[in-house]
Amino acid sequence: MHFDRYGLAFDHPDNWDVDTDDSEGRFATVTVYAPGGGFWSVSGHAPGGDPAALVDAVVAEMRTEYRELDAEPAADEVAGRTLGGMDLNFYCLDLTNTAHVRTVVTPRAIYLILCQAEDREWDDIAPVFAAMTTSFLRDLPTE
Repeated sequence: MHFDRYGLAFDHPDNWDVDTDDSEGRFATVTVYAPGGGFWSVSGHAPGGDPAALVDAVVAEMRTEYRELDAEPAADEVAGRTLGGMDLNFYCLDLTNTAHVRTVVTPRAIYLILCQAEDREWDDIAPVFAAMTTSFLRDLPTE
C-alpha cells in the first residue's frame, strides 16, 4: 500500500496497521505496525534544528525504559542520502530487541525514522523496514 498524507509518503505492506499523529498540524508522526509486533515510524520536525539532538532524545527516552540499553553510532546511505543515528539493543520481557534510529535533513524538515522489532523477528523484517525507508526517501522532495 502507499501512504501519502501530511507531506509524508512511503510504501508499506498491505497487512500492516497504520497509526497517524498530526497533533501539531504541520509536522506529523506516522507509525506502521507489523503483525508480529515490530514497527517502523517516521516523524517530521522543524528545519534548522540539530538532528543529533533528536537522536539523543530518543536514546534518552529509551534508556529510561530499558536500563541495559546498548547504543552504537550508525549511518546508512539510502537513495543517495546519508542517514545518521544510532543502533540500539535492549531486553524487553526477557527478549532481545533491536531498534534503529536515523535522521535525514532537508530544507523543509528534519525527519526521524525509528524501526524496532524483537530479534526473533528482526532478520525477516529488517528488509521490509529498509524498503519502507527507501520508498520514503525516494518520494521525499529534494527542494
